[in-house]
Amino acid sequence: MRETAPADDPRLPSLLQGLVGLGVIGVGLALAVGAMGIPSESGYAGVGPNFLPWLVAVALMTCGAFMVYQARTGGFRHMEEGPPGEKPYWPGFVWMSAGLLLNAALITTIGFIFSCALCFVLASRGMRQAQGQAQAGARSWVTDSITGLLIAAPVYWMFTQFLAINLPGLTQSGWL
Repeated sequence: MRETAPADDPRLPSLLQGLVGLGVIGVGLALAVGAMGIPSESGYAGVGPNFLPWLVAVALMTCGAFMVYQARTGGFRHMEEGPPGEKPYWPGFVWMSAGLLLNAALITTIGFIFSCALCFVLASRGMRQAQGQAQAGARSWVTDSITGLLIAAPVYWMFTQFLAINLPGLTQSGWL
């Protein structure tokens, strides 16, 4: 019969930290597999469209390898300890995750500008709640929506109009 490690076992944090490092390596490998499907013909300045995904994949795998190394040689040595009894704020995590997932799901349906603005609104809601800021009701939602649009629209226009990079739009005009 195999014994399980007790919760106060000093090896448990290192094991969990190593698993996080392996997870980061796994995300990097998944990104590398995805980058293999992107054409590599060079564009502007000799850099092809697969350059950035490969760069991020290599960076993630390198960081993951360092995390695994740190976990195997004593854990993340100089981690700052949080206050005793502090727990993660899960509702904020849910708001931010919903923003990212809805952005990915809706970007081809409602376009880049509106999906990114929605992501901003939901992430802002999660961050405000995590910081314990009081909710200002409809005014807060409107302010976040306008701010999200003011950030997403110029980014979309820069990429589509000035850099000639196709991003999903709501219309065929290239301006929305």
